[in-house]
Amino acid sequence: MNLDYSESEQTFREEVQNFIRANIPSTIKAKIDARQKLANEDYIAWHKILYGRGWVAPNWPTEFGGIGWTPLQCHIFDEEIGLAGIPRVMPFGVNMVGPVIMEFGTDAQKEYYLPRILSCEDVWCQGYSEPSSGSDLASLKTRAVRDGDQYVVNGSKIWTTSAHWADLIFCLVRTDTEVKNQEGISFLLINMHDPGIDVRPIITMDGGHEVNQVFFTDVRVPVTNLVGEENKGWTYAKFLLKHERAGIAAIGSQKRQLNRLKEIARAEQSNGQALIEEPRFRDKISKAEIDLMALEYTELRAVSAANQGEVPGTEVNLLKIRGSEMQQKISELLIEAIGYYANPFVPDSFEAGWNEEPIGPDYAATLAPEYFNWRKSSIYAGSNEVQKNIISKMVLGL
Repeated sequence: MNLDYSESEQTFREEVQNFIRANIPSTIKAKIDARQKLANEDYIAWHKILYGRGWVAPNWPTEFGGIGWTPLQCHIFDEEIGLAGIPRVMPFGVNMVGPVIMEFGTDAQKEYYLPRILSCEDVWCQGYSEPSSGSDLASLKTRAVRDGDQYVVNGSKIWTTSAHWADLIFCLVRTDTEVKNQEGISFLLINMHDPGIDVRPIITMDGGHEVNQVFFTDVRVPVTNLVGEENKGWTYAKFLLKHERAGIAAIGSQKRQLNRLKEIARAEQSNGQALIEEPRFRDKISKAEIDLMALEYTELRAVSAANQGEVPGTEVNLLKIRGSEMQQKISELLIEAIGYYANPFVPDSFEAGWNEEPIGPDYAATLAPEYFNWRKSSIYAGSNEVQKNIISKMVLGL
């Protein structure tokens, strides 16, 4: 595999960089630079800027509004977005349910939902995990009972990111209790504004509200909102998870975090020395950088295979494992670098408009909330333990 980018690929990278610099709103950039949380309106605003440029769904086929970029161009775009600190487009519509509707939806579903996903007319969330069905997703209990031309849905979903913002949820529901778990699941599209839906916030250990528990009480859903065939939802769920895990290593944003770590380590301490001069800590930074390079090369191998028309395999699971481990490792090193200044845990520092006098360096206040938030990365999109089981089965035959 040739790791050198061609002249045209370098030109494309510069085009992306120039576009980001010229188009990122100053209000969003100020929040990014201050490490503050973006609001729903910020995500929508950036989505619509990309939509106006035609870049909101680079991985979609052109017949559905995609750009026709190569996998390598998509990789470069994602990397530059991460390096700039700009969050990706909210993934639930573009990267998750959109590809499922393209592959398995009816013509009417494609004609209605796909343009609205592109324009961000609808905000989506994902209804997979349940209080008793996380890693063992096939054991889910939320029921959908057919009643004429509707399904009646009862149950609960948990850890539902952005449910308090969402207009729609794609939901795995049980439509048959007489067969084995995987064979009785269906894939429904549900309007979050319908009667019987109750969204309750879950405040995570970083003090933030991004996840929720969603309760369904006799929610009526048209049968026309069923994607594909009844009881075939497990197949569609696995298809979606491949798309969810693709690019989850977030190489660009991890490079940005590593650069941030180096800047902090180079700053002069109270004793007049920089932490980077301490050999053991410098070795930790070096190891993290080497591990991140290895992760990037693994992702580039997967991108190269995709360029050849190959379907992503278990390398996606490996990227999810190592990507989440690296995200956690770099956040740990950032906490170690600021030492006791990490002790004052200030979740409010993440909120826009926070201007209190910082305890310690300006950058210290947001590091503890970031550290706590990244504890989740080894669990979401399928826990790392589950990913290892998949690899052992599919690759090692165990």
